[in-house]
Amino acid sequence: MEEQEDEGAYPHEKQHISIRRRLSHFTWSWFECTMSTGAIAVLLSLQPFHFHGLRTIGKIFFIVDLVLFVLFTSLISFRFFRDPSALKLSLHHPHESFFFGTFWVSIAMILDCVQHYGVPVCGPWLLKALEICFWVYAACALQVAIFQYHVIFDEESLPVIDAMPAWILPLYPFLVLGPLASVLVSSQPQTSALPIFIGGIVFQGLGWMFAFLIYSLYLTRLINSELPEEPKRPAMYIAVGPAAYTCSTLIKLGMQAPKVIPAHYLGITTLPVGDVWKAISVPCGLFLWLLGFWFFALSTVSVLAGVRRIHFTLDCWAFIFPNAGLTIAAIQIGDVLDSDGIKAVGSAMTIILVAMWLFVVVMNVRAVWLRQVLWPGMDEDMEDVSGHGQAEVKDD
Repeated sequence: MEEQEDEGAYPHEKQHISIRRRLSHFTWSWFECTMSTGAIAVLLSLQPFHFHGLRTIGKIFFIVDLVLFVLFTSLISFRFFRDPSALKLSLHHPHESFFFGTFWVSIAMILDCVQHYGVPVCGPWLLKALEICFWVYAACALQVAIFQYHVIFDEESLPVIDAMPAWILPLYPFLVLGPLASVLVSSQPQTSALPIFIGGIVFQGLGWMFAFLIYSLYLTRLINSELPEEPKRPAMYIAVGPAAYTCSTLIKLGMQAPKVIPAHYLGITTLPVGDVWKAISVPCGLFLWLLGFWFFALSTVSVLAGVRRIHFTLDCWAFIFPNAGLTIAAIQIGDVLDSDGIKAVGSAMTIILVAMWLFVVVMNVRAVWLRQVLWPGMDEDMEDVSGHGQAEVKDD
């Protein structure tokens, strides 16, 4: 008992287990790292103020993201290859299952980076490839959202008192489909741009409306119960993403509407439909940004209030991805309002996020070394469902 008290958050510090057993705890939550790294790469490509080497830095983040995505996919495949039943169990798990969406969001970030860093130096073939990838990705994301929530609704009983923004994650791919569509339409031919434009609105609508419903549950939990435990409070930043990325989508698509939407669209001949679309979409985007900032401020105060009791978990990657969306939206607001002050705020936020990314990377590596993650009882699969972990016992 005294030994455990001395070890604090590391009760297994003096145990030794095989690397294979540690990798059996490689969960879907690790893809929070790749979605955050991809978001930083996208954010760097959108900076309003440039300096020599900025684009190179963005490409480095993109390459790192690709390497990590391949590595993480290989590691989680190893986990499921070693114990085939773990795949089904991970998708049924009351906590880990929600993070399956981070895998798909990571793919969206890669496609976004390909648009920003690949299209300017490649031929028309890449535009067609991205168009196909967009629709295939949307179809896959829809299947995931339907069947993942079916499993959650049918087999899990989650009390509202435990509601967290992470409950949005299976539908989070739709919250980044809108921003992805908004960057794709800028270089697509008219015949492809308009369907992607409409698809971006539709997909973002699904993501936003579902997130809005989860917001209601989350706020009910905050009002009727306590704040999340201190180590889980970084996950509160996930609530920033829906408002931030929806704001970004509406503003970016709205600004491009006059070029993408043809004359007399929807049979309207008395008004320029694209201009009307822009006039409505941009204010709606502005309307949402402060909601994202409010969730950011609330999460920040909550984290600071319990900072002494926070130790690293993979939820700490939520410091990056949702707030990158808030920063992207701020930069786009600065562009649409032609405000250098807002653009400067966006650049300052970018610097802070890059510094935070470096900090979280160091803490993540340290946590692996100190056995805070990739360790029995320390990861998102700690609340084992029936039969989980039996294979690793045999391994030892």
